[in-house]
Amino acid sequence: MSRSSRKKEHIQLTLREECLGIQSLDDVQFVHNCLPEFAMDEISLNTSIGGLQLSSPIIVNAMTGGANEVTGINEHLAMIARETKLAMAVGSQMAAIKDPGVEETYRVVRKANPKGIIFANIGSEATPEMAQKAVDMIEANGLQIHLNAVQELVMPEGDRTFKGVLQRIEKIVQALHVPVIIKEVGFGISGQQARKLAEIGVSAIDVGGKGGTNFARIENGRRENPMLSFNDWGISTASSLLEVSSLKHKIGIVSSGGIRTAIDVARGIALGASAAGIAGSFLHYAVKDRWEEGVYYAHLLHQELAKIMGALGVATVEQLRKVPVIIKGETYHWATMRGIDCRIFAQRGLD
Repeated sequence: MSRSSRKKEHIQLTLREECLGIQSLDDVQFVHNCLPEFAMDEISLNTSIGGLQLSSPIIVNAMTGGANEVTGINEHLAMIARETKLAMAVGSQMAAIKDPGVEETYRVVRKANPKGIIFANIGSEATPEMAQKAVDMIEANGLQIHLNAVQELVMPEGDRTFKGVLQRIEKIVQALHVPVIIKEVGFGISGQQARKLAEIGVSAIDVGGKGGTNFARIENGRRENPMLSFNDWGISTASSLLEVSSLKHKIGIVSSGGIRTAIDVARGIALGASAAGIAGSFLHYAVKDRWEEGVYYAHLLHQELAKIMGALGVATVEQLRKVPVIIKGETYHWATMRGIDCRIFAQRGLD
């Protein structure tokens, strides 16, 4: 199957993909503040990732590109990002690296959103030259390198060799003059791997936890003999956030994997993220030519997030990262087994 055909099939399967009901961020409960001193006009949603200043913690996360039929989807996503001043990441640009004929499916994003914050995207098999080409292609402000070993293993025509990944990433970090963000595609990132990435100079980590689009299930939908072992594989979004935020290294964190609502965004930030990536919800609006409804959805997220911050008595995203939260359920169990002390999160502000 051609790369272009596979891209279209991925979109179709993603739209049909049912959420598994794994809402790990439901295990995070805010400690109510009955004396919040705030005025709504004082609340700011500004944040930063990898040294880039963002006007919102919400990112339109990587989805597609590489097939002429999806050019319109990327254009609509860019229009949503433009109208709501959201940062946006394109899908993997490896298709255009190998076939310049599909570059327009990515370039359209910069054309539709000439002043926006846009992240290029490429796989961990890339060379520094490929990474630079991806950045130049869309005049990107930063680069996402996606990690998708499980997807590749389940994909019938996927890669089977992953040696040298960390070294290749390090070479890209050293060669590029834009922030490099490492992103998992739905299976999460552990503290051990996050530490290795921080040590080689990666600017930020997008945890891409289990709970959103399940690429193992999507690829199994394309197989004659499904590899069902991987359908429930991975680390949840909440557990991944605890793993990464517990590191001593200072590194930007993006919460993604099943983020759909303002409370999801807020909970992820309270676990240490500075931003939250949303893909599936925006994709539905872009595919169905309802991009203006996508704009409305983003505005509602901003309004509710601001009110959540107000109820907690915080005026900035950075302050939201420091509010006390109680961690329950499977996420608490995971943290306990991994030696992460949840009392640190619960007892914020007591001293």
